Formats: sequence, C-alpha cells, structure tokens
Amino acid sequence: MWDPGAGAFGGDEVLEMFEQLSERFQVALRALTGRGRLSEANIEDALREVRRALLEADVNYKVAGRFVDSVRSRAVGEEVLKSLTPGQQVVRIVHEELAELLGGAGEAFRLESAAPAVVMVVGLQGSGKTTFCAKLAAYLRKRGKSPLLVAADVYRPAAQDQLATLGGQLGLPVHCGVKGADPVAISRTGVDLARRDGVDVVIVDTAGRLHVDEEMMLELERIRSATEPQAILLVLDSMTGQDAVNVAGEFSGRLDFSGAVLSKLDGDARGGAAVSLRAVTGKPIVFAGVGEKLDALEPFHPDRMASRILGMGDVLTLVERAQEAADLEQAAKLEEKLRKQRFTLEDFYEQLQALKKMGPLDQILGMIPGGAKLVKGPVDETAFTKIEAIINSMTPEERRHPDVIDGSRRRRIAVGSGTSVQDINRLLKQHAMMKKMMRQFGKMGRGGKFEMPSPFGM
Repeated sequence: MWDPGAGAFGGDEVLEMFEQLSERFQVALRALTGRGRLSEANIEDALREVRRALLEADVNYKVAGRFVDSVRSRAVGEEVLKSLTPGQQVVRIVHEELAELLGGAGEAFRLESAAPAVVMVVGLQGSGKTTFCAKLAAYLRKRGKSPLLVAADVYRPAAQDQLATLGGQLGLPVHCGVKGADPVAISRTGVDLARRDGVDVVIVDTAGRLHVDEEMMLELERIRSATEPQAILLVLDSMTGQDAVNVAGEFSGRLDFSGAVLSKLDGDARGGAAVSLRAVTGKPIVFAGVGEKLDALEPFHPDRMASRILGMGDVLTLVERAQEAADLEQAAKLEEKLRKQRFTLEDFYEQLQALKKMGPLDQILGMIPGGAKLVKGPVDETAFTKIEAIINSMTPEERRHPDVIDGSRRRRIAVGSGTSVQDINRLLKQHAMMKKMMRQFGKMGRGGKFEMPSPFGM
C-alpha cells in the first residue's frame, strides 16, 4: 500500500495552521543568514526561538526538545561554522530535520490489492470522517478508480443521509443497508456488492464517539475482521492540537492504522498535531483536508511542507496544480500566439480562468519561494473579478484589437462592468506592457519564461 520513495503533502498556501510557526521560524533563521560568521552562541539563540515557536504551536515538548538537539548537534560542527555561508548551512539542516520530523521521505497512498480494495475510515465523532470519505472517493475516481461508499455509522443522526447526499453530489454509489442493520453486516454486504458489480474500491465510513471507548473499538475490530481492509485511515481534527496525537496513540494500540488524515487544516489550528504525529506514533500523515469543497484534499508531502514553513515555497505542488488545470490544446495555441506576439485580451481572460482553477491566490503565492511576503494577509481576489467584468463588457472586436477602444468605448465598458474609466485605462496599459515584453523576447531570438504583470494593482 505504501510507496516509501514517493513522498507524500502538498498543496495549499503556507497553511493557516502553520502561519505563526512559519513566521517564528523565519525570524529566528533570518538572524543567522544575515551574519557573515556564526558562533555556537548565535546558533543557540536561534534554536531557543525555534524551540519556543514549536511549543507555542502545540508541538509535544519532548518532540520539540529532540528536534532542537538534533539540529544543534549538526549545526555546531566545524564544517558549518567554518563554511563561507554558515547561515545557509544551518537553514539547510533545519529544513532537512523538519522534513524528517514531519515524516521523512513520506509514504504515498497506493491501493494495489485485488479488487475490491477496502479502505476503512475511522476517527472520533466530529473529526470530519464522513466528509473525508467523500473527498477520498473523489480523489480516487480522478485517478481512474470506481469507488463505492459504505455508510456504516448507524448511530450519529443523519450520518448515513449525509454520506448519501455527498455521494449523490459526486454521482457515486452509496450503500446504507436496511434501517437498523448491524454496522458489521452493512460493511460486509458493501464489499460483496462491490465484488458483484466490479467496483474496485470500497470506502467504509465507520462510527465514532466523542472519546475513545471500548465499545467503539470492539465494533471497529469486528468491521476490520469482516472486511479485511487494505488500508485503515484515521481522521484527526487538526484543530484539537496535541489531543489529536493522543487520540492517534490510542487508535494505534488497538487498530494499528495505516496512516493519518488531518482535517480542517484551513481552520484556526497551530500545527502541533502535524509536527508531532509521526514522531509520537510512528504513523505517517498521508492526506490533509485543505477546504470544505469535495476536491479540497491533498497528499501530504513532508519535504514540501517543511519548505513552505521555512518560506521556501512549494514549486512542485504548484506545477502539479498547473498541470491538472491546464488544457494542453489551449496551451499549445497560446504558445503559438506568444511566439507571433498575438496575445489578446481574450487570451488574457482565458489565462485568468486557468489560474483560478489552481486554487485561491494566497495558496498559489505560498507555493512560490518568497511569494507569501508579497502581500500581507489574505489576497484580495476582487482584482480578478474586476478584470473579468471589464473584458466581458467588451465586444469581440475590442477584445481582439484593444487599439480600437477610444474614449467613448472606455466609458461604455466602465458603465457595463461597474468599474471606472481609470480601471479600463489600467488594464489596457498592462496589456500594452505585455505586448512590449513579447516584442523584446522576440528580438532575443530564443525561448524565455513569460511572466504577466500582476493584476493586484487593479
């Protein structure tokens, strides 16, 4: 099931839950990179701040202590202190140790057993299990699987109805069983139906409680025996901080789950659960819920997350999102237009739509090295809305040939888009700048990366 070489968390922003931790880490390390030479005292001061940042993020105090000790033992070596760039060497060490703490090389989620492969989803009530089941089904279908959802939570009011509704939104089958049926029987029947209908993945949504108790664990053990799952995924509410790690420890002792899922990473959490989980339980984080929508689920890549916490960006996840959002045929046409310097406002509009498919702008900026520093707080995406309204208020001729837009046309477009003539002027000026840049690239006689002027000034 697990592919140790594949790496495993992506995407979204420096997540809100890591924001404070990220800022404190960067402040502590900036003091080192700004020095020409380092001493053990300099490093000790920085590590004191790093330890404080980890503790404030609700990281287990023993984990925080071991992390700092490990960094110290490597950072005060002669090779680092006598290096021409000792500060950068320490940052590299912190990055490697942080990635190791978050899970090392990571373990990718793979389902490789004979169909149907069963995924058993467990966790406490309120952790987001049912929503995760639907997100996982959407994730797997996107990768060529045909999932069946099984609603085995017969205790929480409307739990089965919730899963049936989510399955309906996705257009996926949901097995709920007859009213009052035993959860074990529902789960076993779901697997039998999947085998009969040629379904290759069964996702079983089990019941939770407000706390770990014997009755719940016994039922989960019975479902495990009846369905023989290839994977058992424990959903943890990341907003509960260190309590999530304690819950994981109890589940590990009884179920030996395969990997953890952190839900609600876009909420008001401090990151301690993600940082502590692997070190305390030995279990990897394999997925993270990064929003409310059913496609807001990402694999967890420890090395990428470490980079984002340290402000280094996450270019790999950015590229993956771009590839998912890209229309290859449209991209080829755009490349041809760029070569011939025929980039119109229609093309600009299409690129804005493609960018929006990649996710919220603050997430995208967080994946660009140093991008999070370009803006303070949430990115105002109304700039895109304004540009779209302006272009939509133009005629096809105006979009293809902006030079024809005179004063009267600008006033008409402003009224139609609910903007001002100044906004129209600004967009047209940006487009003129793009054309000028393309002419310069054309004169260079070679390929180059083309970057659009930022629309944030609109």
